[in-house]
Amino acid sequence: MKNNIARYTNIEKRSIKTWAEDDRPREKLVYKSQKALSDAELLAIVIGSGTTDSSAVEISRQILNSVSNNLSELAKLSIKELMRFRGIGVAKASNIMAVMELGRRRRLSESLKKGEIRSSRDAFEIMDPIIGDLPFEEFWVVLLNRARHVIRTTCISEGSVAATIADPKKIFKTALENNASAIILCHNHPSGQLKPSSKDEEITKKCKEAGIFLDLMVLDHLIIGNNAYFSFADAGMM
Repeated sequence: MKNNIARYTNIEKRSIKTWAEDDRPREKLVYKSQKALSDAELLAIVIGSGTTDSSAVEISRQILNSVSNNLSELAKLSIKELMRFRGIGVAKASNIMAVMELGRRRRLSESLKKGEIRSSRDAFEIMDPIIGDLPFEEFWVVLLNRARHVIRTTCISEGSVAATIADPKKIFKTALENNASAIILCHNHPSGQLKPSSKDEEITKKCKEAGIFLDLMVLDHLIIGNNAYFSFADAGMM
């Protein structure tokens, strides 16, 4: 078993051009399907080529291992962070970031097609592609009409890795200017820790009270991170 693993590892380090045709990522994609490829093989196609010491697949494995094979974490890497890997220059790092952004936009496009929000999951599927992979906090609001269809999503504030400040006056000014009938508050926790802080609870309470006064419902407040979310409404905290 160990000999087979060592043999496979040695093959991966060689130039892909020396591999059997059935093992080459691009040929596998063409003659089989994209689903037949591993994450490392798909990333290798994006990278295009390796170095004299490592194939594109080996470099892809190194990159994926650095983020525990988590594609969401891969999407958070900057060009500079990607360029720390031998064989990855500005062009290849840019290719990786472009592919990750296309994936994010596809998810967002599919979520927006639904249009109607009837649950916290619906709201999460719209907002996760927007802020789920960000390395810093952002506070957004989802504006809805009376039929619970999305009018638009708007960024209220940008913060640091650990915090962002949301001004209720700006939130409701935006909602009123867009003739919204209801809103959903949303922000991300880059750490993946979804437990709401005392400040999260405070802003939720303030907005809920202001919404009652303005006859503009605050339906929920989502905290998003690591492909998961916390819903104040689902937790009975609205």
